[in-house]
Amino acid sequence: MKPTIVLVGRPNVGKSTLFNRLTRTRDALVADQPGLTRDRHYGIGRVGDRDYLVVDTAGFDPVAKTGIMHEMARQAEQAIAEADVLLFLVDGRAGLTPHDEQIATRLRRAGRPVHLVVNKAEGMERSIVAADFHALGLGAPLPVSAAHGDGIKEVIDLVLADFPLDEAPDEAEDHGPRIAIVGRPNVGKSTLVNSLLGEERVIAFDMPGTTRDAIAIPFERDGRNYTLIDTAGLRRRGKIFEAIEKFSVIKTLQAIEQCNVVVLVLDASQDISDQDAHIAGFILESGRALVVAVNKWDSVDDYRRELIKRDIAHKLGFLSFARFHYISALKGAGVAAVMKSVDSAYAAAMVNLSTPRLTRTLQAALTKQAPPRHGIFRPKMRYAHQGGNNPPVVVIHGAALDHVPVSYVRFLERTFMEAFKLQGTPLRIQFRTSHNPFIGKD
Repeated sequence: MKPTIVLVGRPNVGKSTLFNRLTRTRDALVADQPGLTRDRHYGIGRVGDRDYLVVDTAGFDPVAKTGIMHEMARQAEQAIAEADVLLFLVDGRAGLTPHDEQIATRLRRAGRPVHLVVNKAEGMERSIVAADFHALGLGAPLPVSAAHGDGIKEVIDLVLADFPLDEAPDEAEDHGPRIAIVGRPNVGKSTLVNSLLGEERVIAFDMPGTTRDAIAIPFERDGRNYTLIDTAGLRRRGKIFEAIEKFSVIKTLQAIEQCNVVVLVLDASQDISDQDAHIAGFILESGRALVVAVNKWDSVDDYRRELIKRDIAHKLGFLSFARFHYISALKGAGVAAVMKSVDSAYAAAMVNLSTPRLTRTLQAALTKQAPPRHGIFRPKMRYAHQGGNNPPVVVIHGAALDHVPVSYVRFLERTFMEAFKLQGTPLRIQFRTSHNPFIGKD
């Protein structure tokens, strides 16, 4: 088993920077602004032949009783309960603060080994930068620089020395399909994530912008592994003011491109906006399998339900390949059906299509409707084969295929999707035109 190392400290002491350093990734958002991390963030680190699990936490305020700081503290408390060892980060440049003392008092009661790490110590005399923190009574402070990597290996070697080497290392884990939960702010994405997990794994708070990072969460449901990704709400471009929000949007778009299935969450109590359509368009452009969850269905009357269905048909008609579900994430109503559609969409996105059947389907489509002429030539399509998955790609070979109109491409896409019963995923058509051996010859 990998030891679990949890990073704890007040806001802006460099926990996310250290998380990225230990996992050799840029998964955690980092900026010179307190309170950027709000949920627990997991990653895998490695030193030599030893793996360990790292957990980044929000800025910890153990005495917070209300508001977003209380929710962030609850996330940190859950991470502490999961920990094998705690790294308590403090800011060497700011010195010892009353907030640090409150956290130290809480960690002494945690029943876990605690290592006191003094961050931002680059360019400073180690004995001087560590002097104040002896007062916390947590052992010898360990000066490091997460940003520059100074002292990090020594700390991890010290931490891992407390754990026996696992003679039978863990096999490569299969985290299953990657599912990104996306949508506008405050539509209930984090509530849906918590409903799927059966626990309050991410902060669900009645305030737009609560989630800032893309949080990847491996979980198991009905004996199958998944990785669920909670993302920041996507605002209109004109509404994105802070640099942090811009990075959050980038993380969300990256999550869409790197996942297998997207669950687009809409709010039944609000009209379908242009922003909803823009998000849906980006998902389609990315070629991701899609399930649409219309949330807060229990909070609207029959008239409103009919109105929202008409609005969806009018503004999101291009998502006809996807299944729509009308749910209440807060009460868990309809959530199981969403996961069934996720499984179906994933299977469709990863399907293997036989070349003979693809070619027969192509010939049937040509018999039903031949491609229009371009000048004096009519495109000739000879055979088809599969060119990829996620989304499925059908490659068609023939002659004079450079000018096949978009409308005919759409016709072929619909034909293949109907023939192979592919629901929940878009399908791509690619053309390969044969070289004419007589070009350039007299």
